[in-house]
Amino acid sequence: MNKICELLNIKYPIVQGGMAWVADASLASAVSNAGALGLIAGGNAPKEIIKEEIRKCRELTDKPFGVNVMLLSPFVDDIIDLIIEEKIPVITTGAGNPAKYVDRLKEVGIKIIPVVPSIALARRMEKLGADAVIVEGTEAGGHIGELTTMVLTPQVVDAVNIPVIAAGGIADGRGIVATFALGASGVQIGTRFICSDECNVHENYKNMVLKSKDRDAIVTGRTTGHPVRTLKNKLSKEILNMEKEGQSTEEIDKRGIGSLRIATIEGDVNNGSFMAGQIASIIKDVKPCKEIIEEMVSQAKNIMPNIQL
Repeated sequence: MNKICELLNIKYPIVQGGMAWVADASLASAVSNAGALGLIAGGNAPKEIIKEEIRKCRELTDKPFGVNVMLLSPFVDDIIDLIIEEKIPVITTGAGNPAKYVDRLKEVGIKIIPVVPSIALARRMEKLGADAVIVEGTEAGGHIGELTTMVLTPQVVDAVNIPVIAAGGIADGRGIVATFALGASGVQIGTRFICSDECNVHENYKNMVLKSKDRDAIVTGRTTGHPVRTLKNKLSKEILNMEKEGQSTEEIDKRGIGSLRIATIEGDVNNGSFMAGQIASIIKDVKPCKEIIEEMVSQAKNIMPNIQL
């Protein structure tokens, strides 16, 4: 049996990305109902909001689902308390080191899967007791590292003994097969699920992804030390210009405040931050999560009949 399926008690070794302002109960439950692992994004949301999403998710699915914890969130301690109280079976973590929470989570049997952008961090997470790691390449949408999925995945597979989930640049069965050939046991997919029926983002966000071309997912914030991949628009061009002019991190950060909410909720195509991966341009339709997942799995099996999915 596939290691990730066994670990998480799911049918397919596919994890939905924990995209802030995107991954809510509607999306997470639809992905879980389709046999993969849905995630509710903690983002910077307070405990009450995430508690409500967990409640909704439980009404919509009886399958396992998880919560993505953003370790830089001002509410992170509350969110960890909530996850333990609610007996969530698995968490993924991003933007930091989950070390201080590991013992408490392990005590109650919660699986911990950190997102890592390097071999060093993957090894550290294994020593901490992580159950698996998500290796995220620079192709991914949102906050990114420097190394590509293709390069990083086999190196981390060789460096750790726990299962590796590949993320970044995967939106179909071909991507799944490619990462499995590199030694991954599972994949995390974000951008493809933005264009699903059950994703509640503004229609304009979905259209931005559908209309995107191969060079439209660009990176801003390299000079601030917090690079982010988003789709090209007025906001991203302005930020790139601010960086070229050598403006301060404070000024650049100020320009981007609230821009993810502006994209997901308001659909403002000029001033929103439309986070999406480089693979966005191969996405051409919006359909139910079940169809997306079954199509991916079928395509992967056609290419590699012996793949462990």
